[in-house]
Amino acid sequence: MTFDLASSSLTEMNTFLHKGLEEGDKRHISVLNPDGAHNIAVGLNHPVTVEVHGHAGYYAGGMNKHARVVIHGSAGTGVAENMMSGSVHVKGFASNGAGATAHGGLLVIDGDAGLRCGISLKGADIVVGGSVGSFSGFMAQAGRMVICGDAGDALGDSLYEAVIYLRGNVKSLGADAQFEDMTDADYAVLAELLSKAGMDHDPKSFKRIASARTLYHWNADANQEY
Repeated sequence: MTFDLASSSLTEMNTFLHKGLEEGDKRHISVLNPDGAHNIAVGLNHPVTVEVHGHAGYYAGGMNKHARVVIHGSAGTGVAENMMSGSVHVKGFASNGAGATAHGGLLVIDGDAGLRCGISLKGADIVVGGSVGSFSGFMAQAGRMVICGDAGDALGDSLYEAVIYLRGNVKSLGADAQFEDMTDADYAVLAELLSKAGMDHDPKSFKRIASARTLYHWNADANQEY
């Protein structure tokens, strides 16, 4: 099934995706001429495959549940924001806040991602083939981030239980983030995530970043200085 946004409206397409699908629907849907439209394929609740042939605007694939969304181009702010399950694959670059607050599923970005990638991550997996901007992984509570390139300032600031795997260099780590030794379990996790993302980097070329856990509990003696 094909929706050409040059001749039909985004509202028409999204209405079909929300109300015109049956439980467990697995059909393949193509979106032509997206032209940077916002809110493409948001809130899907069926295991359909949606392929966007071109660039998407803000919040593409947001609140996804079960669906597989593939963007053959770049994506604007908040791609896969609050995703619950399923997958979103951006073949190009992603703007700010990619995968923000995502609870589950897999977000793959072949190129670079902007600021605050994975902010407040709550359980999803994110694999970025390129580099990420500053404050990525800020307050990430659960889940895993794989960064195959470099990272900007304050990576992993105020991390909780999420883990970041970095292949390149980092400009600076955020508060309470620290490098840790890789384990066999880390290598196994990385190999699986890289395979799912279609990337062939050696897991042993990555470094592990996790929380030092000094911010977990309020310390009255710290005088608010951390």
